[in-house]
Amino acid sequence: MDLQLKDKRVLITGGSKGIGLAVAKAFAAEGAHLVLCARTLAPLVKAGKEIEKEYNIEVDCQQTDVVDATSVTALIEHIKTTYGTLDIFVNNAGQGSEETIAEAPDERWQYYWDLHVMAAVRITRGIIPLMNSGGAMLFNSSICAKQPLGYEPIYNTTKAALSMFSKCLSSELIPKDIRVNTINPGLVLTPDWYNTATSLGEKEGITADQYLDRLAKKLTPIGRFGTPGEIANFFVFLCSPMASYSVGSTYYVDGGWLKVVQ
Repeated sequence: MDLQLKDKRVLITGGSKGIGLAVAKAFAAEGAHLVLCARTLAPLVKAGKEIEKEYNIEVDCQQTDVVDATSVTALIEHIKTTYGTLDIFVNNAGQGSEETIAEAPDERWQYYWDLHVMAAVRITRGIIPLMNSGGAMLFNSSICAKQPLGYEPIYNTTKAALSMFSKCLSSELIPKDIRVNTINPGLVLTPDWYNTATSLGEKEGITADQYLDRLAKKLTPIGRFGTPGEIANFFVFLCSPMASYSVGSTYYVDGGWLKVVQ
């Protein structure tokens, strides 16, 4: 299927690893040009050069801390002065948490609020004037926005807020012919999950792999984690003209984990 994305310009946050990197490669395979950003520049540039070589497209790597408003402003100004317009925005940057409500300080809540909500608000607000008609925005939220995990209440709460932001934004932007949707992944095997599994597994005296395998078998009918590549093509499809009637929706990619009719 031709997704009609050749030569489109795509901004992806958190593009150096995990889901963001897989999505970047999937867009590149369709001939789209990329603006990738991440906090750490070296691995981002390395990934960008590999994508350029493999897919023969342009990759612009920008060191951006989406938690920092000044850094976000610099990213938006770079896009404005370098390209003038954008076609697609994939809001992907984020990370899991581990805490209890009783013990987590205000600072921890604020950090994740800035990471999962305010980063999306600030970037979106800045690029709306740059978005081409027929463009799309896609927000990577989480199944935890609907069906929370007990050990990460801050992640659950801020991802739920991100999903609501995306829904509100979809109504505001569809008159401008810009579609907004959300994807709620389930268990996807990213570096962040390995870090979480290592921390939680140590408390039980088991390895990260043992923890991940047990969790997948417990939670998902499919019995395993998904790979970033398995869901990347769905991201790309939803941003393409082939999904032109998909507006303001949330899609679960979770191996059957969600236990309610959605």
